[in-house]
Amino acid sequence: MSHQLPAILFLLPLFAAISMPVVCLKHRHWSHPISVAVLVVMVLVSVLNLYNVAHHGEVRYVFSGWTVPFGIEWVADGLASVILVLLSVLSLLGVVFAGPTSPKSLGGRIVHYYILILLLISALTGIVFSRDLFNLFVFLEVAAISSYGLVGVAGGRALFAAFRYLILGTLGASFYLLGVSYLYAVTGTLNMADLADKIPLLLDSKAVVAGLLFMFIGLGIKMALVPFHVWMPAAYTYAPDSVSPVLASLVTKVALLAWVRIIYWVLNASIAIYDIPILLLVAVLGSLAAVIGASLALAQRDLKMMFAYGGISHIGIILIGIGQGNQTGFVGGIFYLLNDAVMQAALFFLAGVAFCHYKVRTIEDIGRVGKQAPWLTGSLIVMALGMIGLPPTGGFFGKWQIILGAIEAGSYVSVAAVLLSTLLTLAYFVKLFEAIFRQTSAPLDVKFGEIPLSFKLTLGVTSAAIMILGLFSSPIVQMLLNHALPPGL
Repeated sequence: MSHQLPAILFLLPLFAAISMPVVCLKHRHWSHPISVAVLVVMVLVSVLNLYNVAHHGEVRYVFSGWTVPFGIEWVADGLASVILVLLSVLSLLGVVFAGPTSPKSLGGRIVHYYILILLLISALTGIVFSRDLFNLFVFLEVAAISSYGLVGVAGGRALFAAFRYLILGTLGASFYLLGVSYLYAVTGTLNMADLADKIPLLLDSKAVVAGLLFMFIGLGIKMALVPFHVWMPAAYTYAPDSVSPVLASLVTKVALLAWVRIIYWVLNASIAIYDIPILLLVAVLGSLAAVIGASLALAQRDLKMMFAYGGISHIGIILIGIGQGNQTGFVGGIFYLLNDAVMQAALFFLAGVAFCHYKVRTIEDIGRVGKQAPWLTGSLIVMALGMIGLPPTGGFFGKWQIILGAIEAGSYVSVAAVLLSTLLTLAYFVKLFEAIFRQTSAPLDVKFGEIPLSFKLTLGVTSAAIMILGLFSSPIVQMLLNHALPPGL
């Protein structure tokens, strides 16, 4: 039974999405409890899968009995299993949060929303487990098409943002597929493990180098890496408030994970450090993204736009850790990825509550709400501590681990980039809190009702998770060291 857990994790949301149009044809309100129930089961199965992998080793799942390298292989290793727990928990919270918001923002498209969100979760699960480059492409596109629909489902300005997302996402997919075709033409295989055996003998091939370059550009667009990030801020800002938290916390992170898989599991660490200096490029691009993203966030007045640019900055910080080429930096990058996914979900939950309950979108308006929003302000303080990287949050320990990895690698430019991006992050949160606590504008003369329980639950759980990840950082980092390191690192 344990060997079937990866397939079960994938099929749970997929079957729910396929059956929902029939089940909810006459009862649209059933779509929310069905989605919640399916994702609760997915959380439990993902925890069971992580326990199984931690105690019995990785699980390899081959479809239809076709042996590798001819068949499609999924691997549930330590890294994939940790990410799946994160993915299933944040997906569940996103659907719980959508309960009160979706009728207002989606109107008659509620069932469409839940179908797309379940398809997205299923596709992201496939990306995490896949060890076949073309299979990875298929799931990237299913996730992308679901994301385009989710961004545009509310209509209005979201449609233009979704169209731009579609154009750039299709361009990224084309680059990735072109790169896969180059590698397949040279090696005759699509399986990552098989490629890892063949590529060291083909490092002089221009086709291999070109294929890797095209794949990295394609995935760079998918993860909103500077300078390929232009689609992301508008898409996350104008998407429905029930959609933004799931997209911001999961879509770019899983695309980044696919990048990590190719660098470390296809090329292996020694090639990426010495033969083809990809890790140096990753660290440089990460440093630029960390600083540029935080600088652009500082210039924003719209809450969701600010948080979107902050997410771009934190993608860069993760890549700085990944690009150091040592265990300390790699584990720091993955640990920070876990923290940033939670923080991005929390920030967009907060932005959704601010609009849906208090009708505010900008920094000036949230300042006018003032002390009428204690849940909002308290949660924002915790999120700010995590984003800035102050103890005892997980953000602090993730950045600390990344800085140690950069010092170990002798990359002081990376250290400077982390510190500078941290100061810029501090600056835009100071601007936000100044608007709240100084209250230079007149308070809103409106009596707001009680915040819905689902809003309190999602804000409370994610705020608590930011602290818990910091308090339990040592065992989590040790687990990543024991079970999530790539071969040869």
